[in-house]
Amino acid sequence: MAVEPPMRVESREELVYLLTQACELEHGLMCEYMFAQFTLKRTQQEGLSAEQLAKVAAWEAVIIDVTKQEMLHLALATNLLTAIGAAPHLHRPNFPILSRWYPPGVQIALVPFGERALRHFIYLERPDGMDLDDAEGFTAAGQAQPLTDGDQLMAVPEDYKTVGHLYRGIEQGLERLVERHGEDGVFIGPPEAQATTEVFEWPELTAVTDLASAAAAIELIVEQGEGARGDWRNAHFGKFVALLDDYLATRAAEPGFQPARPVEPAYVRRPPDVEADTVLITDPLTAQVADLFNAIYETTLQALSRYFVHSGESREQVTTLATVAKHLMNWVMRPLGSVLTTLPVGADRPGVLAGPAFEIVQPSFYVLPHRQAAWRILAERLDELAGRAKRLSGTAGLGQLAELATDLRGMAHDVKTA
Repeated sequence: MAVEPPMRVESREELVYLLTQACELEHGLMCEYMFAQFTLKRTQQEGLSAEQLAKVAAWEAVIIDVTKQEMLHLALATNLLTAIGAAPHLHRPNFPILSRWYPPGVQIALVPFGERALRHFIYLERPDGMDLDDAEGFTAAGQAQPLTDGDQLMAVPEDYKTVGHLYRGIEQGLERLVERHGEDGVFIGPPEAQATTEVFEWPELTAVTDLASAAAAIELIVEQGEGARGDWRNAHFGKFVALLDDYLATRAAEPGFQPARPVEPAYVRRPPDVEADTVLITDPLTAQVADLFNAIYETTLQALSRYFVHSGESREQVTTLATVAKHLMNWVMRPLGSVLTTLPVGADRPGVLAGPAFEIVQPSFYVLPHRQAAWRILAERLDELAGRAKRLSGTAGLGQLAELATDLRGMAHDVKTA
């Protein structure tokens, strides 16, 4: 197993840049896993037996477990950013995220559950130094190697090979900066602006205040993703390897077993930062449901960003922000994503169903930095989302959106009264 070369991180500017890349990768992986989960079939009416549905549920449980840990990793990476004085970074390029954004071997795309998706997940979560090819269709794009002699004032890209390699470079950069400036000169961000176990459920989620807590956060991320010191069986990498083995064995025994819907990630509108061919939704009803999903996703990011930049909120209000973000993701986005993958892309693509593209409309996405305005905007937006879900629930086949509308209305009430 090859040892990856050390990265040169000599300034706070470069460290912030690499941490924003880490946040984008954790964010992208989380969306990849959620998309695969949304594409799974859920009823016998979709051609699955009771035994096959039980198998799909077991696979889904693995994906959900990994997705939750990716959320934890994003929170820890954001804590690291906050600890060194930077703002949270919940933005990212739209999918597919090709190599022009990251080093040549790192590409992020939304793929329905199946062998190709699982091989892609395994590649992205592979341990540092492991020689492994990505899934078909993810050919690394060539690009010029960055100049990183440590003498630039502006941050420059680094050629990391794996997510673990990136985090080890961040850890080494923190160590160098502490040697130069001392811990008090590096960890200058407010601990109270970080995500902790008090408002999120993860017992491992603690504030980063010094080199030891930073190293512990990084070690947890790497250990859960690729494995601790080569033992990857219980890490994301090992879980996906085991899932792929089970999937291939099941398909070999039952060649007709198709656990996933025929889904493609589809945009309501083509984002200006996407150069690859993309599927556009032409069915009017599907477009409305996808638009609602994207708006809920954006509101989740806004609630999280306000949580990390909160100023002047009471402890109860900070808890409300975290709770709203969690409930939007778990109570609303998850069921709505599964509903969307039952709807057609349009008459121009017969038999193809629409998957959420987690669309970010670049000019319209904004953080909420001003306390009173932030709370007014969040309440207003949640009411708008509830109204749209309620109206769509009157359409045949979308009755379950009525429950989502009730949940959204309750969150709006919580924000107004916090």
